[in-house]
Amino acid sequence: MTPLLHLVEPAAWRAALDAGAVRPPSLADAGFVHLSTPAQVHLPAARLFPGRRDLVLLVVDPDRLTDPVRYEPGVPGDPESMRFPHLHGPLPTAAVVAVVPYLPPAEPVLPEPDDALARALAYSLSLRTRRAAEVRDVPGGVAVLDPAYRHSHDDNRLLLSDPVDAATVERTATSIAADAGLSHRAATLRWRDAGQVAGELAARGWDADELVVMARPAQSPPVGPRGEQVEQREVHDLWRRSWLRGLAGRPDLDEVVGQLVGREHRNDAVVAVHDLVVREDGRPVAAGQLRVDGATAVVESVLTDPAARGRGYADAVLSAALDGAVAAGCDLVVLEAAAADWPRSWYARRGFTEVGSVWEVEAG
Repeated sequence: MTPLLHLVEPAAWRAALDAGAVRPPSLADAGFVHLSTPAQVHLPAARLFPGRRDLVLLVVDPDRLTDPVRYEPGVPGDPESMRFPHLHGPLPTAAVVAVVPYLPPAEPVLPEPDDALARALAYSLSLRTRRAAEVRDVPGGVAVLDPAYRHSHDDNRLLLSDPVDAATVERTATSIAADAGLSHRAATLRWRDAGQVAGELAARGWDADELVVMARPAQSPPVGPRGEQVEQREVHDLWRRSWLRGLAGRPDLDEVVGQLVGREHRNDAVVAVHDLVVREDGRPVAAGQLRVDGATAVVESVLTDPAARGRGYADAVLSAALDGAVAAGCDLVVLEAAAADWPRSWYARRGFTEVGSVWEVEAG
């Protein structure tokens, strides 16, 4: 079934995630929420948000709506014969299967409700784009930049969804890094069969890592230990210790770790973030995040302090995340795991299946 779309400012969508539904002024004024088909959305975009490129498209699965959708005339100036879908009730956030950046003139890629890989990739692109201080069009996709967190490779990189060759990736990344004053070049290759280009870049001296995209239904696991939700600041010390171990030896270690910890609060400005921990003697020794973006839930940053491993704490964190996904009305939980590392198998034993992969490439 063709998805329906609702064009919205990111701040309004973030507020809707807390409220459980989108209730724009039109719902009170006219009794409905304005929706569009993919062929129509450019009309309200041009009329209501001319020149804006910071908006998002809510991709709505009509089968998840309980209130009626009626096709009715638009506003004066729209084609006379055109009928727009109007939802006569609030738009539940659980009916939104993806949140896609609206970056005209590029044609938005709209995932199908049952395509777990497409929904996971849409989330990854959307989160990084919505939180970015700057977004630039580049061959094959966009570059996201944030000078306040220049040490964060995740916030300063190319996000390439359309195939380009290795020379184009290298040339574009070099140009962006030089212009932005970055000491690194980084890109995420998000198209199918990107491994060949990643291999060519590795032959040029780049680091190339495959990330496996994994998914499972949003179902609570059997009764067992659960982590607890906390304010994010309570996790900072655990994160800081982890980064200090991973980056030991860098001359700018304190500055880098400070930025990597400090950047995290921005995610909750665009998606609903739940920080989950397990404590020993009152101190968090295991943690993870659940990020909710409509009907899609994402598990991130699951880690356990080395001295506390082997006690089932990661399972308790993951169980709490799955509970949270169900409570939020999500139907899908996704994550990314390094193809060459052991967590890939750990997640597989807990019901996650591999649905695809992306490649991350980096160079100095």
